[in-house]
Amino acid sequence: MNRPARILEADDLARMLRRLAHELLEANHGADDLVLVGIQTRGLPLAERLAALIAEIEGTEVPTGALDTTLYRDDLGRRQPKSLHPTEVPVDVAGRTVVLVDDVLYTGRTIRAALDALNELGRPARIRLVVLVDRGHRELPIRADHVGKNLPTAYGDRIRVLVEELDGQDAVVAEPGGQEVDR
Repeated sequence: MNRPARILEADDLARMLRRLAHELLEANHGADDLVLVGIQTRGLPLAERLAALIAEIEGTEVPTGALDTTLYRDDLGRRQPKSLHPTEVPVDVAGRTVVLVDDVLYTGRTIRAALDALNELGRPARIRLVVLVDRGHRELPIRADHVGKNLPTAYGDRIRVLVEELDGQDAVVAEPGGQEVDR
């Protein structure tokens, strides 16, 4: 039986997040009008860390919120139900640059659901997507604007991002195929 492999460690994640914060600032020409929105559950701590890094770099606070996509998914009847998490965005998103933050980009269905959920909060000037890991296998025409690491995988593999806030450690773990896949 194949065992899970640690692909990235805490130091790797810290470096990636710092680079992603700089990329966001460069693409946006600073922190003005940025709103970071983490997709529940692991996107939220990543968004909060990016906001802290941006505050450190720019000296300005960036509003950060959370978005639950569960009820907007197109596969609600085909999956086991997940518990709902709060959607909380502390500012009006209309006319602002909203940065969706997620841990893993796979088929694109979670991001499609996030776009639908975000649309109910207002009409942003633009939406950017930051993901820690892009593993490929897209089913929808969605791509990230900023990627921590492109990680080619087999279709049945599972990539798990562990974050200190929820898991007690920072790491990216690959589990070889054969497991049920969360798409």
